Amino acid sequence: MSHVDWYVEGLQFSSCNCTYACPCQFELLPSHGNCVGFEVSRIDRGHHGRVVLDGVRFAVFYAWPGPIFEGKGELQAVIDAHATAAQREALSRVLMGEDTEEAATHWWVFRAMSDRIHPTLFEPIELDVDLDARTARASIPGVLLATGRPIISPATGQAHRVRIDIPQGIEFEQAEIGSATTTATAAIKFDLNDTYGQFNRLRHSNKGVVHA
Repeated sequence: MSHVDWYVEGLQFSSCNCTYACPCQFELLPSHGNCVGFEVSRIDRGHHGRVVLDGVRFAVFYAWPGPIFEGKGELQAVIDAHATAAQREALSRVLMGEDTEEAATHWWVFRAMSDRIHPTLFEPIELDVDLDARTARASIPGVLLATGRPIISPATGQAHRVRIDIPQGIEFEQAEIGSATTTATAAIKFDLNDTYGQFNRLRHSNKGVVHA
């Protein structure tokens, strides 16, 4: 099957309900048995066919009753209210795993493992991410308020730096790990305090993660 060529790169801030060492990244079961979380991203450079996606922001919320690979989950996307109609349609296809090789991106997998897809929202999205500092703030009115910070060592009181490197990953190549606190209030609701926080560069195409 032929797909529309697409590519996006930018910055991403994510969090789930797992501990700082998210077991999913190591092919283990979730910390608490289930999985809920979000990601919010800013596209610095991107396209879907001839549709330019530079500057567009988006978020994805998800929940599964068990590990992701068992499915039965739910999913909701939020796309920048400032996006044009063409950008909305293009990005919706990307986030729902369309125009993508099978299992090539985590978006494809998330969609495949979700039985319930909530209507996509179009809202203003604020996102500030500093990869080196491991800090972030994301805000979507009526939908999300989340902050990220470095992990603080209980022994020294100093910031503790940890990275996850997945050479053949479908979500990222390398991510800085920190702490996140989140309130989500749309179709998928949750309150998380001091859980897994992920800060990474986003480089995806219809064939998967584009490795540096």
